[in-house]
Amino acid sequence: MNQRNWIWLFAGLMVLGLVGCGKKQEETAIRPTNEPTSAPAPTPIDPTTVGEVTGKITFEGARPKPQQINMDQDPTCQQKNHGPVFAEDGRVNSDGTLSNVFVYVKSGAEKYTFAPPTDTVTLDQNGCMYRPHMLGLMAGQILQIVSSDDTTHNIHPMPVNNREWNMSQLPGAAPIQQKFMHPEIMIPIKCNQHAWMRAWIGVTSNPFFGVTGNGGTFEIKGLPPGNYTIEAWTATFGTQEQKVTVAPKETKTVDFKFKAS
Repeated sequence: MNQRNWIWLFAGLMVLGLVGCGKKQEETAIRPTNEPTSAPAPTPIDPTTVGEVTGKITFEGARPKPQQINMDQDPTCQQKNHGPVFAEDGRVNSDGTLSNVFVYVKSGAEKYTFAPPTDTVTLDQNGCMYRPHMLGLMAGQILQIVSSDDTTHNIHPMPVNNREWNMSQLPGAAPIQQKFMHPEIMIPIKCNQHAWMRAWIGVTSNPFFGVTGNGGTFEIKGLPPGNYTIEAWTATFGTQEQKVTVAPKETKTVDFKFKAS
């Protein structure tokens, strides 16, 4: 092989090397940043010393007028609901309490490490509404989305600290399972098929959280003795927080009162 041929062969190999290197860099760049990594072992907690925090969320002032939802867009949604349907954000219960308030330990549990639960948390689409409207899970725990409706839905979480995804679910389709790998308060979820469908997910680093129901009450159990900041998050009336000290085996009451801004 003459000198010119050697030069062309060397140049070709250099080009192939650069292309291969560029491809490797591109694959690395698009690899998801929230892939699971090996986690440290959970911190042992003496179950004989744990306490709990309970409380009630109430609303002060004139109750806001409920916002009725118009489902004319999809006859299937209309037929499944036997009467008017109202938005859940901003709804005040008849007894003056607030449901759909996410209450969690905002700080104080950082020195503990917790493994995500192995059980799944289920979000159903029923009557073209998300059920439940608000839920919590730990980072790395499985969220399962199912549909009880005979219409197509499109589940679209819009996180800031986690990977965003957008998936359609046909009637009778298999459940969708996803994970959020990073704590985030709160992640809104919408349906691109039905504009009124909204839900909220609180992703935490610890198992100390709860969501208020029709009575406006919550329970946070299994707390090791210590000093904590408890936050109550609402989609409409803002957030509040309180500090609390939990002694061994103690039950502390922490109430919150919201009002219209």
